[in-house]
Amino acid sequence: MQIEVKGRNWSVTEDFRQRVEKRFDKVGRQVSPLARLEVELREERNPAIADSHVAEATLYLKGITLRASDASSDMVHSLNQCADDLARQVKRHRDKRRNRRGARAPGVDEGASPAV
Repeated sequence: MQIEVKGRNWSVTEDFRQRVEKRFDKVGRQVSPLARLEVELREERNPAIADSHVAEATLYLKGITLRASDASSDMVHSLNQCADDLARQVKRHRDKRRNRRGARAPGVDEGASPAV
């Protein structure tokens, strides 16, 4: 999986890039190597917004795009919540695909009665 980390109003250090890669490693094992993940980290500069650190992740898979976003007062917490949400979505998507594929399996015809 290819990971691209962007920062708006936030400087993305090499240490934070490694943290992002480590955190999304679980997602990377479940998807194709051709999948592309874009992580955008930003800081809202409005003092009225308490949860000013926002992490957004967009995962481009074959035929579907999954998105997750979270805001909190700490960037690491936002990133962790975003990664958990995206992992949940990937798991749900994989289960749906497996169930559809299992329903189409040849030789399994639940509607037909056995020949007597």
